[in-house]
Amino acid sequence: MSRAGPVRGTVARGFEAVADVFAGLLADARGGMAFSVVRGGEPLVELHGGLADPSTGRPWDGGTVAVLFSGTKGLTAAAAADVLDPEAPVAAYWPEFAAAGKGGITVAQVLAHTAGLPYVDPEPDAGAVLDDRAGAAALARQRPLWEPGSRVAYHALTWGHLVAELLRRATGRDPRSVVEDVVARVPGARVHLATPPPQPARIVQAPGYRISTFLHDEARRRVVERMYRGLLDDTDTVNSPAWYRSGALAAAGVAGAPAVARCYAALADPGRSPVAASALERATRTHAAGTDAINDRPLRFGLGFELADPLGTYGPEPVAFGHSGAGGGRHGAWPERGIGFSFLTNEMRAEDVDDRAAALLGVLHGL
Repeated sequence: MSRAGPVRGTVARGFEAVADVFAGLLADARGGMAFSVVRGGEPLVELHGGLADPSTGRPWDGGTVAVLFSGTKGLTAAAAADVLDPEAPVAAYWPEFAAAGKGGITVAQVLAHTAGLPYVDPEPDAGAVLDDRAGAAALARQRPLWEPGSRVAYHALTWGHLVAELLRRATGRDPRSVVEDVVARVPGARVHLATPPPQPARIVQAPGYRISTFLHDEARRRVVERMYRGLLDDTDTVNSPAWYRSGALAAAGVAGAPAVARCYAALADPGRSPVAASALERATRTHAAGTDAINDRPLRFGLGFELADPLGTYGPEPVAFGHSGAGGGRHGAWPERGIGFSFLTNEMRAEDVDDRAAALLGVLHGL
């Protein structure tokens, strides 16, 4: 039992052990959480509990949505897979981007976090940090920090600026709507980017929350600060309408765990996927792997998707793709099992001490 109430929801026969683990995690929760697992369009696990708003006591129910943070990137990657040619130069879609020696940077290098543009320079005003159009315009004028393709480093916010502009140039449409429409091709799946979301769960941070927990070289801490611009330093920022109504493709999507799990389950099923099979196969191959040149974290990327990595981010399954979110969110697919899953929470914990998603995926893998 949680301090905020019992576990609610359902599990299919044979998946009771998942509910047991979820109950143990919820008993230690300061906020709320949900875990959904879908296969073939049918839910195997739909669990939720705790508090959607610890300040008011509002419970987390079956319809609760929350900010996905970088979980937004995985849904954006699905849309990009169907629209963008990864071998094309970015400048083929966006001629201004060729400035400052960037004419050879490919779409694949942007999607796989090897373009060498991890922050906007000069630093934007606070109000423009989540503005994808403003960020893209600044990045088009900027010189890369390293030879594109030679290093991999997570582009926490600039990935969204760059991909949003590519989607806009390729389709002539609002990139937020492009992503929403791809997700909506899956019955029961929805993400709010261009459309206003319902009130999302209120984010809280566990004591000692911090980012970049794998960073060894503190001299690079300034680079990390420029990447994140203080956005995760306090809960006032992440709980503001300016964040969750911005539609920023790197970090501002709002959805519920059942919707995200349904989307990934469809991506794992060639007969139901909203993305062409050939495009998805290409997007989920390894395009960059190694140690993050800024954050020192082991990682492995497809074209915008995180892939199974040495840290076991996606559980024991050796073939997996998806995207995690700041503070503990974990969303993805085990394609060889046809499973999509989503762990969503409003309680942010530091990566090096957070075992919630790992515990759930571990027990799920054994069933």
